[in-house]
Amino acid sequence: MNAVTIVIASICILMIAYRLYGTFMAAKVLKLSNSTPTPAHALEDGKDYVPTNKWVTFGHHFAAIAAAGPLVGPILAAQFGYLPGLLWLLIGAVIGGAVHDAVVLYASMRKQGKSLSEVAKEELGPVAGFCTGLAMLFIIIITMAGLSMVVLHALENNPWGTFAVGITIPIAMGVGLYYKKTGKLKTATTAGFILLMIGVFAGPYIQETAIAQWLTLDAKTLAVILPIYAFFAAALPVWLLLAPRDYLSSFMKIGVFVALIAGVFVINPVIRFPAFTEFAGGGGPVIAGPVWPFISITIACGAISGFHAFVGSGTTPKMINQWTDIKVIGFGAMLVECVVGIMALIAATALHPADYFAINSAPAVFQTLGMHVENLPQLSKEIGMDLEGRTGGAVTLAVGMSYIFTKIPWFSHLAPFFFQFVIMFEAVFILTAIDSGTRVSRYLIQDFFGEIYKPLKRTDWLPGNIFASALACFMWGYLLFSGDISSVWALFGVSNQLMASIGLIIGATVILKIADKPIYALTCIIPLAYLYVTVNYAGYWMVRHVYLNPQASGYNVLNGVLSIIMLILGVIILITAIKKWMELLSSPTLHQGSLIP
Repeated sequence: MNAVTIVIASICILMIAYRLYGTFMAAKVLKLSNSTPTPAHALEDGKDYVPTNKWVTFGHHFAAIAAAGPLVGPILAAQFGYLPGLLWLLIGAVIGGAVHDAVVLYASMRKQGKSLSEVAKEELGPVAGFCTGLAMLFIIIITMAGLSMVVLHALENNPWGTFAVGITIPIAMGVGLYYKKTGKLKTATTAGFILLMIGVFAGPYIQETAIAQWLTLDAKTLAVILPIYAFFAAALPVWLLLAPRDYLSSFMKIGVFVALIAGVFVINPVIRFPAFTEFAGGGGPVIAGPVWPFISITIACGAISGFHAFVGSGTTPKMINQWTDIKVIGFGAMLVECVVGIMALIAATALHPADYFAINSAPAVFQTLGMHVENLPQLSKEIGMDLEGRTGGAVTLAVGMSYIFTKIPWFSHLAPFFFQFVIMFEAVFILTAIDSGTRVSRYLIQDFFGEIYKPLKRTDWLPGNIFASALACFMWGYLLFSGDISSVWALFGVSNQLMASIGLIIGATVILKIADKPIYALTCIIPLAYLYVTVNYAGYWMVRHVYLNPQASGYNVLNGVLSIIMLILGVIILITAIKKWMELLSSPTLHQGSLIP
């Protein structure tokens, strides 16, 4: 199998899906119309509710949803072979992820951009609303810790990467201020992108100065700095840092993967992995469980992801200018993210399997596999870094992409530049999601605890914003500081896909209320049936075999308790939803819904 065949076939499938299924969802199922103002116009406040250009919003939304999942997930799942990951990415994105993102975004906008917990309360009742809010708080905190963990391993003792990532903050704020004052999007975009590139290529010179010592940070220090940064990103107005940074980074993200696609077409690397490896039945050094259900748990954001529900009911619905923008922003961004996941899978499976397992396994574990590395010693020498045992997926992607790019004769001597650029690219990819995720956490905390203290519900109340932002950063920062990639990422996978199930449950409820035909609810119920069974079995497997198994390396009672609580909340929400669906199906006014209730 060669990479070009996979890329061409995948892009064709996704383009056809967008043109046909995306149009069907927009026109028939959701009945999108611009006859009424969006929440961004109706509640415009210049801070959270801000009508925004469609492509700026697309850039923000794509940057926010496309975090570690489409980068790290497919790489970790390569342990099973190239075929399981490829099939799940394509099927999951089209049937599940794109539908999930569009309906959640629509459901939130119908309720003036409220969080999914508030939507659940109004659509399913107070019990489901409470359970959804509690589940969302658990899940978003775990998600932020899981995403941040990948950044730690990418920037640890890496001053070049730390500088390149850090410089994006003042650049984004400058772009936000300039655009806010002048409205000149093209000028702001051009200047911002040029400055980003200057920041990247200044990295080697920074390493030779005293600044490098200040930027050489260990994992524990970074675990403190990241939550502090996220606090300011969540508390500042959306136009000042979050939106411009996401918008600028989306150019980098899309540009890098367009370049990778071009590199694949030029080099046409052979996929070195088999369709299925010997670890498809379980017992692998990267993922302990079998290919099912863990392929759908490990690969989240590239196929379907509950984290998208936080963005789709958090920042994005407060920015959309027209209702019809939901198709390109909700449905389209998910399919673009799927391409990102496929390219990450190619970058991993183009490596020799022994090289892949040497990077993603602890040295002692790798020695038990009976494999012998092929290109890794030479790659380590060219990059100037020992690559063995750098688990977590981020380094594997950087190595795989560097391996492909340096096969082009003109770039053969640029391995360290490509490696550090991809590390920076990954970190920016993830930090933009942390920005949005922490802001969404703030909204959730304000909604949830606002039931006890009413002023907290007001998004324009500064003390409430500061309190909620600080509490969110403290909670996920604690998990980040005390955890490791193996414990946090597995918990993230199960909780994330449970959140996607909840999003589909609420989406199906909304569709039953507004669609012309009840059968349209199957667009949500079919992926829900698969995902709900998958996530519950995976959660049970992890609790029994890992979290509450004293003999397992991932033994962690807290993770086990959190998993059990989340799965119970999911059951309560589903039972409540089924009762509501039966009421709706028996109601004579089933088809009398409108765009805005």
